[in-house]
Amino acid sequence: MEVEVSLGAVVLAALSAMIIGSIWYMPNTFGKMWFKLARIDTSKKVTTNQMAALYVGALVTSLLTAYVLAHVTFLSHYFFNNSFLQDALSTAFWVWLGFMATRLWVSDSFEGRPVKLTLLNAANAFVTIMVMGLIIGLVR
Repeated sequence: MEVEVSLGAVVLAALSAMIIGSIWYMPNTFGKMWFKLARIDTSKKVTTNQMAALYVGALVTSLLTAYVLAHVTFLSHYFFNNSFLQDALSTAFWVWLGFMATRLWVSDSFEGRPVKLTLLNAANAFVTIMVMGLIIGLVR
């Protein structure tokens, strides 16, 4: 069996993650709360090079996440044989719950981070991965 992954879907899903993150962490949405809970000093200036490195890193990890999700979705669809969209969304949910939310909870618990911060980031991860799954399921 050869796994088929739509690179177009992967790119669109990765870009959606960037857009969701940008909106999610804007000051007018959850940004102010996130800065406070994460104890980030907003008076510290970030250089253009630092910001570029952060965004490049975010894009690369979003591409990797989208590719892996598309890959696992194909395998899930091969096994379950529901509609591709249903299998993509189901796979996205279980990936979020089993890998993203649980790992975030454990690491944040051991690091002593506020529960509100963990829930805020887990909610962002949920919305992000579900939109990625939606795109992968629709753009086959």
